[in-house]
Amino acid sequence: MNAHNLATEAAWVLVGSIDDIPRQGSRRVHMDETRIAVFRTVDDRIFALEDKCPHKNGPLSAGIVHDGCVTCPLHNWVISLETGQAQGADDGRTRTFPVRIEGRDIYLDLTGKSAAR
Repeated sequence: MNAHNLATEAAWVLVGSIDDIPRQGSRRVHMDETRIAVFRTVDDRIFALEDKCPHKNGPLSAGIVHDGCVTCPLHNWVISLETGQAQGADDGRTRTFPVRIEGRDIYLDLTGKSAAR
C-alpha cells in the first residue's frame, strides 16, 4: 500500500449505523466545526450534506426528505441529496460528502475532494 492509499483510507470516518437514522430522516454529526447532516431515504440510500442550506444557512437536518431531496425548514428551498444543488428556480449549492456503507455502518470521506462547493 502506498502513501496515497493510506491517505485515502484515513479519510473515511465511521459516523454510525443505518439503523440510527429513520427512513426519510436524518442525523447530525459534527466534524471539528462542520455540522454534517446524514440522510436516509425511503429506499435506504444514504447521503451526507453540510447541515446548512445555501439560502440562509437553515438546518437541513431538520428538513423533510423526499424524492432524493431535502426541503429546508426555513424557506422551503429544495436541495438535491446527491449533488447538494438547489432545485427549481433557486440557485446555490451545499457541500456534499462521499458516503461508504460497510454492512450497516456508515462512513464519510471528509477530505472534501469530491464535495460540492
